[in-house]
Amino acid sequence: MGHPYPLNRGMHYGPGSSWERYGINQKTVAKWRERTSATDLPTGPREPRSTVLSVEKEAVIVAFRRYTLLPLDDCLYALQPTIPPLTRSPLHRCLQRHGIGRLPDAEGDKPVRKKFKSYPIGYLGSEQELFPATR
Repeated sequence: MGHPYPLNRGMHYGPGSSWERYGINQKTVAKWRERTSATDLPTGPREPRSTVLSVEKEAVIVAFRRYTLLPLDDCLYALQPTIPPLTRSPLHRCLQRHGIGRLPDAEGDKPVRKKFKSYPIGYLGSEQELFPATR
């Protein structure tokens, strides 16, 4: 039964060893040897939270967005008097964390798409009146 990390098979701790050849730290090799799987561990905090906004302020933002369904910038301008440290980036991250970063598509927002009318090859349309024929 082989080691789960193919990179680790030839790694030794002595001089001229594989960790030097691959340009990685000895501590990294030791950490890899302790692991039971080859998948990367998640980085960042276990539960993402804001460093700018409190839990209460986030609740106000989320309730406001769900009630009004305003775009991001409109939410920002409406909430800034209530929550002074609020800027666009923390607001956007807060809405993304709570799953309301994008507004739902409303009916009738997008124009109906039509196919172009097909013309025979070489047809110029009304533009031919603009340019006199050169002979």
